[in-house]
Amino acid sequence: MVPVWWMVGVTAGAWLAVTAITGNRWHPELLLGLAGPLASAVVTWVVIDRAWRASPERLTGVMSVAFLAKMVFFAAYVIGSVRVLGARPVPFVSSFTAFFIALYAMEAWFLRRLLRAPSSPGREQREH
Repeated sequence: MVPVWWMVGVTAGAWLAVTAITGNRWHPELLLGLAGPLASAVVTWVVIDRAWRASPERLTGVMSVAFLAKMVFFAAYVIGSVRVLGARPVPFVSSFTAFFIALYAMEAWFLRRLLRAPSSPGREQREH
């Protein structure tokens, strides 16, 4: 679960830095813009990690289902943030886009490391 802590730590650090630079002008939109991508990245990583440990050969299927779930989640999240919660579109979309890209890049990097591991934890457990 180290990747989860990295994602949370980098996001929190970026939030603190941007909040310090911009003051409270972007604070609510910044927080809304990072919360959705962070929640998605953390949940996705937990699901990926569990699938990999249990049955690595199922990982592609699990990731496909997660992708579809994220599409629905993000559509509802963006609409809800702007229309229901009244977030200002420009700061929200700026924050959302930046955190979305950064967290997906982190997920990709961690996934690459996971898939390059010498052997699958799931296989080791089944062989013993």
